[in-house]
Amino acid sequence: MGSIGFPELLVIFVIALIVFGPRRLPEIGKALGQGINEFKRASKDLQTRLEEEIEQDPRASASTTAPPEAAAAANPPQNPPPADTEARHG
Repeated sequence: MGSIGFPELLVIFVIALIVFGPRRLPEIGKALGQGINEFKRASKDLQTRLEEEIEQDPRASASTTAPPEAAAAANPPQNPPPADTEARHG
């Protein structure tokens, strides 16, 4: 699906002009613009809050900033004890 170009916008404008009339069209445009601005503001606020929460969470910052070598040193692999085969056969 492509983006909306000038011809499509012109058709939408003409249909809106026919449906709503020339007197109400500026009011509707203003309300639509305010709604879009409010949505952008709310989205930006949500993104800012999420970034702040991620920065404040000590678990998230420790796991995302530690290099792989540090993580491997902090969590060494668990090896099973060696099997004593002579004690079983002897």
